Amino acid sequence: MFLKRVLHTPEKLSTHIRRTAGAIILQMSYGYEVQEKDDPIVDLVDIATEQFSLFTSPGAFLVDVFPMLRYVPAWFPGAGSQKLAVSWRKTIHDMADIPYEFVKNRMSTHTNIPNYTSDLLENEELKGDKEFNIKWSAASLYSGGSDTVTMTLFPDAQRKAQEEIDAVVGSDRLPGYADRESLPYVGALVQEVLRWNPVAPLGGPHRVMEDDIHAGFFIPKGSIVIANIWKILHDPEMYADPMNFEPARFIPQSGKPTEPDPRGFCFGFGRRICPGLHLADASVWISCAMSLAVFNVTKAIENGREIEPVVEYTSGTISHPQPFKCSIKPRSAKAKALILADG
Repeated sequence: MFLKRVLHTPEKLSTHIRRTAGAIILQMSYGYEVQEKDDPIVDLVDIATEQFSLFTSPGAFLVDVFPMLRYVPAWFPGAGSQKLAVSWRKTIHDMADIPYEFVKNRMSTHTNIPNYTSDLLENEELKGDKEFNIKWSAASLYSGGSDTVTMTLFPDAQRKAQEEIDAVVGSDRLPGYADRESLPYVGALVQEVLRWNPVAPLGGPHRVMEDDIHAGFFIPKGSIVIANIWKILHDPEMYADPMNFEPARFIPQSGKPTEPDPRGFCFGFGRRICPGLHLADASVWISCAMSLAVFNVTKAIENGREIEPVVEYTSGTISHPQPFKCSIKPRSAKAKALILADG
């Protein structure tokens, strides 16, 4: 469905990526099948995710610096963060409550499609915080996506990946998960996408549970600590020429060790690690492999001139590429037929 959407309206690429990510996770978490246009739950999750990105940004609000401001009433002049907190709290609760009630209603009418939430509700003894934890763990799974701006900027990497797919998979079918081990360059390309511009450049805020000392600095208990994941993934001591997009850094070569797998950093760590990391990894890989098999992504041409994409990303905890112009076309008539085929 993603390939079909891109084929018909390539100019809406960002929308298609988000809708596909939402469709995968909502079906897995709740057995919910998204509507092709204007799906209310996908729209709600998009809003909630955007708000999450904004309110978890370090120093986004003055109350982050002066915690005592949380006690200022919402009606007080300048208390904008309190008003936003009330509105955004409703959004985040709706995101958890609405699909959760959808599952419970389907279970009561025996129309449920097996999913993460219903499996837990059927098999767990719902005592104490069990139901609360089931509902919010399902809500926390939404994440991940792939960014095609990379293929626009680095055509050589695209060409190498397509040559590997053509040699291993051929042109009579689309790549599948069973091909992953046989497509090392495509895997390395996905790793480099995750490293080059991580979707959560500062990860999630962590709280220090005990007094600590790091590099001679005293960090008192209760301090909020931000891990600069972007900096880790662009550390020249770990990644040679880190600003360069080079998938080969993750492919074993004679006399040269591979560089650290970015998936050990870009999904976070500790108790705040992304709960959907395995799903995100699989989703990004299959999206890249299938897209590369059937599409050529090139720079857009306007008035006879190539348009160089400007690499700009949104701010906030979650970072997406800003809209950009590019050309996305089927690689051949056979590729187009694969996209349009059923099944």
